[in-house]
Amino acid sequence: MAGKPNAAPVIIKRKKVVAGGGHHGGAWKVAYADFVTAMMAFFLLMWLLGATTEKQRKGVADFFNPNISLTRAAAGGDNVLNGDSMFPDEAQAKSGTGIANGRAAGEEQALREAKSDIDKALKAFGGESMTMETALRHVVTRVTDEGMVIEIFDLETTPLFDPETAQPRPVLRDVARMLAEVLPITRNGIAVNGHVRAYPLALRKNPAWDLSAARAEVMRRLLQESGLPGDRLRRVTGHADRKPVTADPMAIRNNRVEVVLLRRDR
Repeated sequence: MAGKPNAAPVIIKRKKVVAGGGHHGGAWKVAYADFVTAMMAFFLLMWLLGATTEKQRKGVADFFNPNISLTRAAAGGDNVLNGDSMFPDEAQAKSGTGIANGRAAGEEQALREAKSDIDKALKAFGGESMTMETALRHVVTRVTDEGMVIEIFDLETTPLFDPETAQPRPVLRDVARMLAEVLPITRNGIAVNGHVRAYPLALRKNPAWDLSAARAEVMRRLLQESGLPGDRLRRVTGHADRKPVTADPMAIRNNRVEVVLLRRDR
C-alpha cells in the first residue's frame, strides 16, 4: 500500500505523573502535628503541676504506679482531683507486695498529717495562757514504728509526778486536758506507755517496773477524766527503765509517759 509522501509523522508523548506536592511532599505536615501535640502535652503538664497540691500530685503518681493497689484510696478516688474511682472498692492489684506497700505508705502519710494537725492544735493552746505554754515545754511529738508518739517528760525543775510516786502534779493534769481536746482529731487506737529513769543497782528493791506501770495508768485515768472516750484505749504499759532516751540512763529526762496514736496493725 503506497503512503502519502507529504503525511506528517505521528509523535506519542508519555507524561510522568509525580505524586505529592512541594519539594518534600506532605511529610512536614505530620512532623509539625507531632510537634504541636507534644507542646500541648508539655503546657498541660506545667499547668497541672501549678494547679494541684502535693497530696493530689502524689495521688496521681500512685495511680500510674503498677506497684500500688488500684483501690479508691490509691486510684481516682476522693483524693485525686476530687474525681470518682475508676475501679470498684473490691478491685485489687495482682501484686500482694504492691498492696502492702501502698497501705503502709498511706498510713505513714496519715500519721504525719495527724502529727501536723495535733502540733498546730497544741501550739494554739500554748498561745491562750502562760500556764498552757509552760505545760507544753514538757511535750514533744514524733512518728515511730509504733505510731505517732506524744511524749510528756520531766524537766529538771518541774517533774510530772511527786518524787518516786505516781501522784500527778498540776502540769500533767494541764497536759492531759489539752490532749483530751486535740486527740479527737484522729480515730486511731491509743496506747499509754510509762518510762522511768534507771535506779542504782545497789537498791534492795528496784521500783522501776511498778512505778512506770502506775504512772502510765494515772495518765490513762487523767485522759479519760478529761473527756477522752475509753474505747479509744488499747493498752497501758510500764516499760521500767528499759528504753532510755538519753546516754545517761539515770537522767531525769528518762522519766516520761507516752500517749501513742497506734498504727492500724498495732
